[in-house]
This record gives sequence, C-alpha cells and structure tokens, in this order.
Amino acid sequence: MAGVVDETSECRRPAYVLVTPAHNEAAFVEVTINAVVAQTIKPLRWVIVSDGSTDGTDEIVAKYTEQHRWIQLIRLPARHGRTFAAKARAFNLGWDSMKDLGYEAIANLDADVSFNEDYFAFLLDRLAGDPALGMVGTAFKDWSLHYDYRFVSIEHVAGPCQLFRRKCLEDVGGYVLSKSGGIDVIAVLAARMKGWKTRTFPEMAYVHHREMGTATNGLLAARFRDGRKDYALGSHPLWEGFRTVYQMTKTPYVVGALMLLAGYVSAAVRGAERPVTPELMAFRRREQMRRLRGLVGRQRNGRRS
Repeated sequence: MAGVVDETSECRRPAYVLVTPAHNEAAFVEVTINAVVAQTIKPLRWVIVSDGSTDGTDEIVAKYTEQHRWIQLIRLPARHGRTFAAKARAFNLGWDSMKDLGYEAIANLDADVSFNEDYFAFLLDRLAGDPALGMVGTAFKDWSLHYDYRFVSIEHVAGPCQLFRRKCLEDVGGYVLSKSGGIDVIAVLAARMKGWKTRTFPEMAYVHHREMGTATNGLLAARFRDGRKDYALGSHPLWEGFRTVYQMTKTPYVVGALMLLAGYVSAAVRGAERPVTPELMAFRRREQMRRLRGLVGRQRNGRRS
C-alpha cells in the first residue's frame, strides 16, 4: 500500500472535520476511533452522531470525548432498525452542528473502518493538489466485496469514507434522505453534475470491518436489493443488462446475477419510487452509456490486436 505523503504540501492541506453516523456500532467504533486518534493530521472536530444506539456505543464514544476535546458525541432518541434515510439525517445533523467552524473539507466516515496513520493526510493532499476535486476517497478491503477497477470507475467514491471539499458538499446540499439506499451514489453523481471532479485513489486503502452477508442466502438477498436500488437510482436498462452479465463472473454466479436482474425488473414493474431528480437520472444514464461505449470499444480493439 502506498502511504507516502508529500511533505511539501503540508502547509496547504485544507483543515478538515469528520461526521460519523453510528447506530449500534459497539463492535467496531473503538477501532475507528483509535484509527482517527492516530492520524498525523487530526481533524478540527469529529462529531459522532449516535442514532439511537442501545448497545453501549454511546459509552465507548463518551470515554474518548473526555480524552480528546475535538471529539463530540450527539445522541439521538432510540429507534428500531437501520435505514439509509436515518443515516443521511444523522450526517446532515452533524454537518449542521459545525457550520461556524473554519474548515475546508468534511468527511462522512462510517463507524466500522480503520486505516493507517497518514490516511487523511493523503486525501487532503489530493484535494490540495487539484482545486477541481470536490470529493475524494480510496479503495477499501472488505470481507466479501472487492471493486475491480477495470470495470468500476475511479470516479465513484465508496460510501464508508467520502471526503468532500466544503463548497462541494454545500453545492450538493448534503445527503438525500433515501429509504432505498444509495445515498453515497447520489452524492457522487450530484457532485459531478454540479461540475466537480470525484476520484478514488486505489493506491491507498482502508479496511471495512463489518461483514457484508457472506452466506449464500445473504448474498442472494443482497443482489436482489442491489437490483432494486439500481432501478431507484435511475440506472439505464442497458447498463443493468451489462451489469447482470458481469455479475455472472462473481459468486454466487448465475443465480446471483439473476437475482440482481430480478430486483431491477420487480422495482420497474412496481414503479418503485425514485429518490433522484429526473435531471440526475438523465445525467447518470449519459455517464453509463458513455462508459459502456468505452468498454465495448476496448473489447473490439483488443480482439483486433
């Protein structure tokens, strides 16, 4: 992993803050806290929004707020279950609590990740080096999900850690309260639609500790949900067909691919609600078609050579 930081850029690194929505994250939140505390460049403030946690998350975080004044805990009333809309609401609340601080960058950081000590210095250097960058992130290691950057665009920034330039987040308006999920995808798309560049730097990576359903039944249900989410977020039917074919190369292979397609089709038949605007959907579909033409063109050129 490349973790070398350009020391010459340290004087121009933007000041940053963090927001972490956390709902019953006692299993991993301390790992995340220790990773942030160890950073060579620490945030001006880190607001952890405990969204109705009942498993001891609050007590773990409170212990660290006593040791580090820049860590703040906001408690929200207890609720049942996880919803993506609740996560978006918790982030937006934490963001609003820091509106008077003089920061230039802000990250949405999940409560179940860890990284090396120069992780945020690395990302801040990337922002400092290109004023057009509105959101940056890195690759990540996960128990069950690994992005293949031959097929996944480096313009996509994964949700567990998205670092925004402050002006970019203001232009986007924060996270959309989407019950169907994809709040990270909507934010990335909205940033590019507003004219910002978004970029993942795969030479650096963090670890995502929460296991994402590795049992076959869990994976099949996840594929079905992914298909429904693709429809909700306006994915083009041709792109979904391409994604279905690609999914056949990953476990559980054909069955998983069919579940992905079934989720998309079922949402289309039901006319499922879409949390994205018509403008954002059209923008996404133009990007997908441009990428699909590029992939097909590369395959043709490869066969000719």
